[in-house]
Amino acid sequence: MKETKKLTTKKVVIAAMIAAIYAVLTIVLAPISYGPIQVRLSEALTVLPALTPMGIPGLFVGCIVANIISPYGLVDLVLGSLATLIAAIASYKLKDHPWLVPLPPVISNGLIIGSMLHFSYGVPNLPACMGWVALGEFLACYVIGMPLLKLLGRYDRFFK
Repeated sequence: MKETKKLTTKKVVIAAMIAAIYAVLTIVLAPISYGPIQVRLSEALTVLPALTPMGIPGLFVGCIVANIISPYGLVDLVLGSLATLIAAIASYKLKDHPWLVPLPPVISNGLIIGSMLHFSYGVPNLPACMGWVALGEFLACYVIGMPLLKLLGRYDRFFK
């Protein structure tokens, strides 16, 4: 008989904790979390789907909450949250390749948020806009996220 994967209270709590931490970090660090030149430190958490699939809904909900106060309004609420959801799913799929886990957020946010800022808000020079967003993502995801992944990987039984 095939065993089904159950949604347990522990899994919901893990997703909620990830969402809360993401939202709080983004909002507390708002001056550097939004805009064409940003380092959203909460994006370091996008490595968490490599440890638990509950990172996917956690990051998505956390990003929705954080983007409610975005200076870029509804467009950022939708596109920014979608970029994080895409990145979280891709990071989960790359869980067997740790050095690639932080790459999807860099690419997804660089393309989607860079384009959003350019086309919706008139930030000039599309390639530069994408590049600045991707650079901020790279710093958050590789410089902070990779050590976080290594550290939390030691406690992976907590995430199961």
